[in-house]
Amino acid sequence: MHLYFVGLDVHKQAIAFCVKTADGRIVREGKVAARRAALEEWVNSLEKPSVAGMETTMFSHWIYQHLKQLGVDVRMGHAGRMKAICAGKNKSDKLDARTIADLLRANLFPDCYVIDPELGALRRQMRFRRLMVQQEVMFRNKTAGLLMECGVEYEGRRLHGKRYFAELLQHLGEMEGQLRPLLEFNRGQIDTLRRMNKQVIGILRQRPQLAERVKALEEIGGVGPVTALTWALEIGDPQRFASMRQAQSYCGLTSAQRESAGKQQRGPISKQRNRHLQSALIEAAKLAPLYNPTLKAVHTKARERGENANTATLEVARKLVRFLLAADRAFLANQASAVAA
Repeated sequence: MHLYFVGLDVHKQAIAFCVKTADGRIVREGKVAARRAALEEWVNSLEKPSVAGMETTMFSHWIYQHLKQLGVDVRMGHAGRMKAICAGKNKSDKLDARTIADLLRANLFPDCYVIDPELGALRRQMRFRRLMVQQEVMFRNKTAGLLMECGVEYEGRRLHGKRYFAELLQHLGEMEGQLRPLLEFNRGQIDTLRRMNKQVIGILRQRPQLAERVKALEEIGGVGPVTALTWALEIGDPQRFASMRQAQSYCGLTSAQRESAGKQQRGPISKQRNRHLQSALIEAAKLAPLYNPTLKAVHTKARERGENANTATLEVARKLVRFLLAADRAFLANQASAVAA
């Protein structure tokens, strides 16, 4: 029985597909609407047995999961490694689908990790929480900016405290009519975003899939609920990392390496990383030395070598990844042993 290879070039409204045999012969190609009903009809007409492949994009995951439910053997490709798609002079949806099919049949398809659907839904909530934090910071900065524009004196450390802010509104003087509505609006947005932030964190911590795992990660000194939740939801399965170096690279804590003619050269921190996890780990590394003696020693040692504060923080973040990965693997191993018993 011959195996068919299906290349899928996914877009928001339509999916270009190309079905090829093992020897590269095109069986058929065309387009299908990116809707669940249309995909079900297309799968029923698909040649069997077949394996499909697609490039990861913003809207690839729901298509991937839906095809899985329909019984299709589908693989997700790493967008950064599928260079063959854009290497040619000509580029179109049809050519992209053909190239993906060729990568599959030549066994050169660069598979990437696809998170479990349940964890993926929770990860979406955690990433939405990050957006709320960014918006809160924006409104906090705007409050300070409005006061500076009008020459109103304030204490930066106390500005966003509830009591101090109320006192500040009472002493605006001649600027009260202009500033009060804007300041009250800004304050209302900040309070709303803070409540939403607490609600999201509380809901996620109570999830059965995360509660015990997050609790185990929080046993590490300097790791709070935000860092633990971000790690668990962005990493997914810690066993997918073959080495500690690979985990640190995924977290965006290592520099790019270039080697030519036997000479190695290191560049700045690579842009190929999980930016959500990188941001959480860097923020945690700035505070972790205050709560963890081991991490404090790492920071102190880096500073004694003459490293600047940012490099020392990066060293702490790398060490923190070691702690998190070891604790996560140990917890999941204990959990698997308990289930087996």
